[in-house]
Amino acid sequence: MPQIDSSTLQLILWAVIGYGLGSIPFGMVLARLMNLGNLREIGSGNIGATNVLRTGNKMAAALTLLLDGGKGAAAVLLARALAAEDAVQIAALAAFIGHCYPVWLGFRGGKGVATFLGIWLALAWPVGIACCLTWLAAAAATRISSMGALAAASLSTLWAVVLGFGTTLILGILLTLLLFWRHRSNIMRIRAGEEPRIGQK
Repeated sequence: MPQIDSSTLQLILWAVIGYGLGSIPFGMVLARLMNLGNLREIGSGNIGATNVLRTGNKMAAALTLLLDGGKGAAAVLLARALAAEDAVQIAALAAFIGHCYPVWLGFRGGKGVATFLGIWLALAWPVGIACCLTWLAAAAATRISSMGALAAASLSTLWAVVLGFGTTLILGILLTLLLFWRHRSNIMRIRAGEEPRIGQK
């Protein structure tokens, strides 16, 4: 846990900024701009890159991945440039919550994988790279995107400790728990052998 250097008001301000950035639903915006249909009626109904890919538009999926990751990174980098490390971690957590529960969509957002990875890449890039590689290895082995996400989240706090970023441990645990909670339906489908494979419409 980082040292508390910011006032309560400052932490609240960065929580609001982080949430605002995280709550931008790039998948929905891109689907509308590119006439891909209503993501709520496609595949899993999720607003993230994996479901955008199910529309068949790889460019839209790639842009969604980059933008959803970018907004998590932006919250971290903006706070780091203007505030103390405690505010950075508050902004990071709020950005993740904003993506998962955006007020603009009735608090029905995405699963948070790209935002999770973007946060870690900006917060502690060695941990972020380790998480990305973990996701790639697990997703390639199973051809199930959610398995990659669950594996990356499961190992993220281990990578943080091993790579020397112990002050992010509490944040890492909270992000992991939230990501698992958002993937609870995926976990049930994985256990039942019914989880869609990568590239499946």
